[in-house]
Amino acid sequence: MLSKLVIGWSLMALCVAIHAAGVTAVLPRVRRQATSAKRFGAWTWLSVRLAGWIIVLHLVEIMLWAVLYVWTLAMPDLQSALYFSAVTYTTTGYGDLVLPPEWRLLGGIEALTGILMCGLSTGFFFAVFARMFQAEPRPVDPRQ
Repeated sequence: MLSKLVIGWSLMALCVAIHAAGVTAVLPRVRRQATSAKRFGAWTWLSVRLAGWIIVLHLVEIMLWAVLYVWTLAMPDLQSALYFSAVTYTTTGYGDLVLPPEWRLLGGIEALTGILMCGLSTGFFFAVFARMFQAEPRPVDPRQ
């Protein structure tokens, strides 16, 4: 069981590193565009691109878990492993596919990792929107 915990912790750490690197890589561009974009259309397009990038990061992380499941023979094939990983990472948890008893602890670790990475993504999105609204010119109050 300890070896499974180490494997799960290692994959969680790799997901955090991927997410941190992915967000850090896009940060300079987002900073520039969030403060310079003053139109609804520009903000919307920035939001769509940012969401797409964050989804790519999540999909890479889901793929890593799926590859682990296939490599350890916990899932029979990559298609099943990808499906199981996506359902687990997003905490949907249909239960139609399950890991063998000796690997079930990894499913919980993947779900916790998915929650953590989705929270990180949400926080990043919030920070970008806060920056957009800080950059927006405020109307002048004629009473002042």
